[in-house]
Amino acid sequence: MIAIGSDHGGFALKRAIIEYLEEKGLEYKDFGTFSEESCDYPAYSEAVARSVVSGESEKGIIICGTGIGASIAANKVKGIRCALCGDCYSAEMTRRHNNANMLALGGRVLGVGHALKIVEIFLNTPFEGGRHQRRIDLISEIEAKG
Repeated sequence: MIAIGSDHGGFALKRAIIEYLEEKGLEYKDFGTFSEESCDYPAYSEAVARSVVSGESEKGIIICGTGIGASIAANKVKGIRCALCGDCYSAEMTRRHNNANMLALGGRVLGVGHALKIVEIFLNTPFEGGRHQRRIDLISEIEAKG
């Protein structure tokens, strides 16, 4: 399952991504928001992140105006590796090398078509493991120190 959430700045893009997920037959859970009324992105980032770390969801997608705040908030949850991606190459590499479990997008900085391609690559690219796992383990050690 894919966990997805947004604030008001990412609401329109979130709707487009949900449409994409439905077209692909992918199961998802929408953690809100459910309108363009002003709201606070940290609540939605945390809800999506907690779904991912609990194992309820395999991956998460969070969207705010730029994606910056949403990614910062998501990365405060232990076990989350949320990558803000604005291009396809970054989406591919963050899965291959960083085993990112969440994707952050900027609803006010990405066109829908480009954002959907980033989502597709993020969801379909496997983690390579090997030497990259050692680096993920090092990141986890830093995280454990607090």
